[in-house]
Amino acid sequence: MSSSGSGDKASGNSIKDEINQLIKDHKVMVFSKTNCPYCTKAKKILGKYKIKDYKVIELDKMENGDDYQDELGRITDADTVPRVFIDGECIGGGDDTERLEKQGELEKKLKKVNALEE
Repeated sequence: MSSSGSGDKASGNSIKDEINQLIKDHKVMVFSKTNCPYCTKAKKILGKYKIKDYKVIELDKMENGDDYQDELGRITDADTVPRVFIDGECIGGGDDTERLEKQGELEKKLKKVNALEE
């Protein structure tokens, strides 16, 4: 028996815990991939705003990024990236972010949760 895989059973929980902590710790949290056009679109739109607490995690730069993406799929019922969270609420992906922006709702959401710099 090998002890090298000791964290395997708990890895689902720990990744879920890490994701939930990141979502809780940041007003705007984006789980992304560097080569994804939808991710680029969402980050470009969010980049228009002076967001004071904004974090992006590039899943394709992480050793266990696929595990994160699988867990995000369970959390949000969508297994695609990006997954964009504002104040703990998943607003969806790139197209969803773009739609909210065009409707004027994205800025309202950001202001409502005090995510924008004064």
